[in-house]
Amino acid sequence: MKINCGEANIDMFPEKGTKSIGLIMVSVLLLSLTGCSNSDYSDLRGYIKSVKAKPAGRIAPVPEFESYKTFEYTARDLRDPFKMFDNAAEITEEMSSTSDLMPDMDRNKETLEQYPLDTLEFVGHLEKGGQQWAIITSPDKLVHRVRVGNHLGMNYGEIIAISETKIMITEIIQDGMGGWIEREAALSMRE
Repeated sequence: MKINCGEANIDMFPEKGTKSIGLIMVSVLLLSLTGCSNSDYSDLRGYIKSVKAKPAGRIAPVPEFESYKTFEYTARDLRDPFKMFDNAAEITEEMSSTSDLMPDMDRNKETLEQYPLDTLEFVGHLEKGGQQWAIITSPDKLVHRVRVGNHLGMNYGEIIAISETKIMITEIIQDGMGGWIEREAALSMRE
């Protein structure tokens, strides 16, 4: 198939060579681009004119800043907190715990001691024969019945009191200096 464009004849399907295919592709591209061009920018000019016709806004004044208040450092005679102690070994020994408190490591752990305390939910309270029981739901959605003396949580927590709305727990945690300290915790009834 041949196309006659004035004096030039273009063969649409040449049998050999790719020069004519490239020429055809360039021609199609140029024709499509010239079809997209439009020199009428009246809508753009109209928009610019309407924006310029609007009154200019007012710029807020620069805020006034308070003057800088000087601070006088009065702890010049104290130790620099960014330097190590000269006698660090003595300080560490002095700060080490003298308490004999320690969790019972030989005790068999109870089921609820494998869960962090904040993942356990206090959902109910029972009382039978003067004995108070708490109903706790574990993260795996199992229901557990506990009483004073049972252990729960990962910090060697022991239940010391049960009321209708709260379970009081004493945990034994490390103090960061090689010793152990007790801390109070509680589980409140879920609403």
